[in-house]
Parts: sequence; C-alpha cells; structure tokens
Amino acid sequence: MSDRPAHIGQPHLRHNALRHLAGRGAYVSDLQLPRMLHAAFLRSPLAHGLITALDVEEARTAPGVVAVFTAAELNARCKSWTSGLGHFAGMVSVPQNILAEREVLWAGHPVAMVVARSRAEAEDACERILLDLDELEPVSGVDEVLLPGAPLAAEGLESNLCFRTELKTEGVAEAFARAAHVAEGEYAFGRHTPVTLEPRAVVADYTPSSGQLTVHHGTQTPYQFQDIYARQFGLPDHKVRVIAPDVGGSFGMKLHLYNEEMAAVAATLILHRPVRFVADRLESFVSDIHAREHHVRARMALDAEGMILAMDVEDRTPIGAFSAYPRTSVVEGNQSIRLMGAPYRMPDYRGELKVLFQNKVQASQYRAVGHPIACQVTEALVDQAAALLNIDPWEIRARNVVPDDAYPCTSPTGYQFEKLSHEKSLRLLREMIDYDGLRRDQAELRKAGIHRGIGLATFVEITNPGAAFYGVGGARISAQDGAVVRLTPGGEVHCAISVTEQGQGTETIVAQIVADQLGVNPDQVKVTTGDTDTTPSGGAAWACRGAGIGGETALRAGRKLARRITEIAGAVLQADPDTLALRDGAVVDAATGVERLTLAEVGRIATYRPETLPAGTDNSLSVAQHFAPTGYPFGFTNGVQAALVEVDVETGMVRLLKHWVVEDCGRIINPLLVDEQIRGGVVQGLGPALFEECLYDENGQLQNGSLADYLVPMACEMPDIIIGHVETLTEDTILGAKGVGEAGTAAAGAAVMNAVNDALSPLGARLMQTPMTPARILAALGVGQG
Repeated sequence: MSDRPAHIGQPHLRHNALRHLAGRGAYVSDLQLPRMLHAAFLRSPLAHGLITALDVEEARTAPGVVAVFTAAELNARCKSWTSGLGHFAGMVSVPQNILAEREVLWAGHPVAMVVARSRAEAEDACERILLDLDELEPVSGVDEVLLPGAPLAAEGLESNLCFRTELKTEGVAEAFARAAHVAEGEYAFGRHTPVTLEPRAVVADYTPSSGQLTVHHGTQTPYQFQDIYARQFGLPDHKVRVIAPDVGGSFGMKLHLYNEEMAAVAATLILHRPVRFVADRLESFVSDIHAREHHVRARMALDAEGMILAMDVEDRTPIGAFSAYPRTSVVEGNQSIRLMGAPYRMPDYRGELKVLFQNKVQASQYRAVGHPIACQVTEALVDQAAALLNIDPWEIRARNVVPDDAYPCTSPTGYQFEKLSHEKSLRLLREMIDYDGLRRDQAELRKAGIHRGIGLATFVEITNPGAAFYGVGGARISAQDGAVVRLTPGGEVHCAISVTEQGQGTETIVAQIVADQLGVNPDQVKVTTGDTDTTPSGGAAWACRGAGIGGETALRAGRKLARRITEIAGAVLQADPDTLALRDGAVVDAATGVERLTLAEVGRIATYRPETLPAGTDNSLSVAQHFAPTGYPFGFTNGVQAALVEVDVETGMVRLLKHWVVEDCGRIINPLLVDEQIRGGVVQGLGPALFEECLYDENGQLQNGSLADYLVPMACEMPDIIIGHVETLTEDTILGAKGVGEAGTAAAGAAVMNAVNDALSPLGARLMQTPMTPARILAALGVGQG
C-alpha cells in the first residue's frame, strides 16, 4: 500500500446514494426507446405435459399485437444450449430452447410469445391463444425420483439423476467405529427464491443497417451475456453490446440465462424494433431461479473429549427439469458438501451429493451458494454434540476450530485455506455479546416461563474465485477483471472497470482505491461500470469478487497511472520521478511534501502542450490493467455469528431479539459498506430460516406464488445486528482484500436454528427443518397432536 492510505479503510458514503434517493436511478424498466415493443408470454399451466395443439391465429389479430411467436419461429433463430462443466464428470442435462417445442417441463414454462405496442395488449392477446396439453405425471418428490419405474422429468433423460459425486478420506469408517459420541440428524431446507427489488428486465434492440445488437439488461454479468448472445445467435462479439445500468438487487439470480431474455433478443432480430420484457411479480415466482431445496442426512463422530473425528454427509438437492446455464445448478450442492465442517479440525470426511431433476422451476446459484446448508448442518451437529457431552456450545467450538497458527492448511474436502482467524473471531464475539451474562439471564427467564435461546455458528466463506471455479470446466466465465484509469486535462480521474454496481457500493470502493493511489479525493474519481462497449472485459459481479479482484485491478491501474504522472512531472520539473509523490491533487516532493505541480497542470501540459516535453516522454494519461488471481484458488474468509431469540411456546412465534456478527474479510476498504453488506446478508439468511418457502403440491403446482402468500422478512421482524471485525489480509494481492457480500447469509440461518433449539431444549423439542414456522415449532412441541 502507499504510505498511509487516506481513503482505504474510511467510511465514505456510496457515490450513487444521493442520486437514488432523489429518484434519479436509471433502470432498464425506466428505458423508453422509439418504436419499442413489449413482450408477454403464454406459460404452461401444467408441470409436465405434451403439447398437442397450439393455435395463435386469434392472438395475431388482437389489438396492438405486432407479432406472435411460437417455438417454430424463435427457436430457429438461436442455438440450443446444454448446461455442463467438464470437472463435473457424468453430469447430464437436456438441451434447452427459448420456447417449449413439444414438452412442457414446469408450470410456467414459456410456450408462446406475444409482442405488442403495450404490455397490457400483449397480455390480453396471450389469453386468446389456444393451448392443448396431454398431462404427464410430474416428478415432484425426492426419495422416489430415482426408484425403478419412476417417471422422468424430461424426454431424453435416462434417469432423474443430474449428477452424483462422493468425497471420501480413508479413515471415515474407523473414526465412527472408535467414536465415543455420534451426533446425527436429517435436515430439510425449503425452496426459496430471490425477491429482488427490481424484477428481471431486458430491452433488446437490433439495428440491421449496422448489424449492431444492443441489449439493455438488468444483470450482474454483462460480459458473460455479450458472449452468450454472440455465440447463440451467430453474431460477431464486437457487434453485441450489453449495457447493465442501475440494477435493483441481483443476489446471483441475475447471472443465469433465462428463456425470456433470449426471446427478446430473437424477437428484435426478427422485427428490427426494440423489444422489452420486464417480469411481473407473479411470473417471477415461476420463472426466476429457486434455490436451496436440500435434504441432508448427516452424522458427526467425536471422541470422549469432544474432539471432532469425522463427518458423514448425504445431500440430495432437486434443481428442476434441467441444470441452469452457463454455470450449472450443480455448483450449489458441490459447495455444500465441500464446506461441511470447514471451520473445524476434522481429520476425516465423507460427502455424497445427488443432484436431482424435478418438474419445478429451475434452481441454481443464489447468494452464499451452498454455504447456509453446510453451515446449518455442521453447526446443528456441533450443538447436538455439545449436549451429548454436557459441555457448553461455546466450549466445543473453542476446542475444535482450526487454530489461527495452523494455517495454511487443507480441509479433508480438498479446500486450501491460506489464513483464517477462528480463534480470534470467537474471542471477539464472546466479548461483544457478554456470553456469560446472556446465559445467566436465560436461566433466570426460564424460571418465569420465558424461553430464550442463544445460537452460535462459525463459518467459512468462498470469495475471490480464480479460473479453477468455472474456467477449468470449460465455461466462458472470466475470473479476471479489467480497468482503464485516466487523468483528465482538468486534473480529475476517470476509471472504467469491469466489476459492476448492483447497489453494493462497487463504484465507491473503486473510487477510494484509485484515489489513494493518485493522491486525490474519491469525489474526484468518476467510476464507470456495466457497459461492454466502454469498459474492459472481466468477470463482473459474482461470488464476492468485486473488492478482492476488481479492487486489486483498480489499485494496480492506479499505481501504473501514478508512475506515468510522476514521470511526466519529472520531465517538466527536471526531477527524478522517484523523488516525487502524489498528494492532495498535486505532485509533491516526496521527502518534504512541498507542492511542485498540480495534477490539473500535468493534465494540461500532457494533453495540450506535449511538444514542450522532452523527446521520448510518454505523455499518455490513460493506462489499462487486467488482473486475475494466481495464488490460492479461492480467497476464503471466516467469522462467527450469534443469535438471541425468544420463542412463544403457546403460539410457536419466534421473536428475533439481537444478532451479532464477527467477520474477517481481509482488508476493509469501506467499513460502512462492509457493515451494510453483512446486515443485508444476515436478513437474507434469516428469511429462509423463518419465513421463506416455495410450496408445491404433488402435481408440481406452486401454491404460494405471490407476495400475498410468500413471506419475506420485513424491517419490523429484524433485530439489531451488531458487527465486529477482524482483518487477516490475503498475501495473494497488494490490497489484501477478500469478499464480504455473502458472509451474513452464510451463517445467519444456522445461528437462529441453534438459538430456537436452545430455547426449546428444556421442553425436549428440536427443529431440523427450515423455515421454522410457528406450525412446525408447535408440531415439534407436540401441540395439537394426538
């Protein structure tokens, strides 16, 4: 780092906060283009069936309708796509097309597309389409989907098994044979879906005179979609531009390929007019990805002193009728079984994963991919083990976490950890929450019939993924980021960077990093993101990589430009560039701090009077930098969370009283934004723990596909969330930053489940299914049974 960072580590407000507060956000759904058309879709009412008749003629003559498309027209314009990664050997998935051709695979599968002058006219025309289906038996269960004779979720499948893998060390059986104690359980996690503030939105616009396709897309990954649109529609890369303006939340949901966006592109290629699709809330429930339906059997072996010897885990996770493209739906389960037991010294492990097909909405990556499942199962078993040994839940964790001085090390699942801080994090959290005082209060309140619970959960989070994450499997998903930083003639700075802004503050942290390298205020740094024509290509926003990879790219670009500026200034001043530094918007003497030349003057000379510089001086004020991690495959972070809850045993209601997080994300660039990310993540972890679940019947019909029936956590339910920090810098980068966006989500559910079970422990009840609804809590208590 430079001498003493003036802005890195400081709580700067988000650059775009005032603009959004004033209602000046620029979202895809705000975009109005000349001659723009609106799209709506006729969707299958059945979870599984064969199309026997599809008559769209009456819809073609409906008011305002410009075109009606079926699979015959749209699918021919686009190559089919099949999800798979080379390192998931044996994985299968059926080819996918824009619209259903013969078979519908879930209730909500698009069958026909109407394009009209308004969305209302397009929706009205959809009602005039005649669709006849022969119903097929849907695949909707879990245990029965692999039985001989079970119906198949899609034509072309030989079974309903998408993928199976097993991780196993040699000593698992022996560890369980000699164990003094075995904690075990079966856990069920309900499907849920990201309810983003802004639904999915796209405006596709093709100009035949230039052959240019421009797609305004509410996405995390514009470069990924530039590549997809070019390849799938047979267009040159340089003729495809993807613009991701302001995006109202993504959480992983907005990086998958969806039928509707592909349909909008196909339609504009045919009609030569802009085509707009914005999902409404009802269709979001049957078209956006769902996530985290897992059914896990797990056990943990411990010796007489309470030391963990091994874990044995079987995880079955249904994903819908196909695997999502291009990242696959297998990654979720793969990370689940690989993160089990990650914070603990555990010599042996067996993890088996089965990814299953069903006739439901596709399920795939969502914030903290696989982390909540691994954390919840592990931490529930640790609490159960503490009860078996009659020791405090805190004590068993303190005994078993990997010591801070034991790194680097490798987990029995194969993950390589550079440096984590479990011991330090546990100590800090204990001080923050006054653990002994909470236990005393709990004991006193129990005497009065008040059931409070304290839950703990340690966690490890995957961040800063390298090429081993997707590139090794053949996916065209970049692990690098790029930045172009330039000094303007007026002395300000512009940074165009590939990491995208999703509301998490990317623009602000990049401005802070660049500002420190160039000796200016962050307000003097303009950051541009999200446009494949005006920013360098890169991975963009996924898997908590914005600060650790994008930030490192910005830092290196800033340093490169700083060197260029001091070389130009040195030529002007006839001074050695090594004796100069950049501070407070000026070139100064590095030793004394005396100002020698303002940046504005450097910009003026290099731009307007380059002939005054000595021959051979490079007067360019723009530099480009790309960076990809080359050290550890991932930049793992860690932390610990605690929850305090109160359970009303008469109603089953859970009241969240307080939540604490200690997080180690490496170097903190902006503590204000870090805390925002953690709090937001905690809320998204608490949602599926207590409220959120996509409920299906045996016919594959979603029963609660609206915000009237699907519960999301609101401000009034949320507790105060207190945050503490540890900083263990990664040595793989100059900046030393890791990621933080998924940390809150990773362990919040685990902490709350343990807290609820702690509250119910005197009554002999235990919850092993989420969400922990009042009905399930009462059932666990035996209320209303018999």
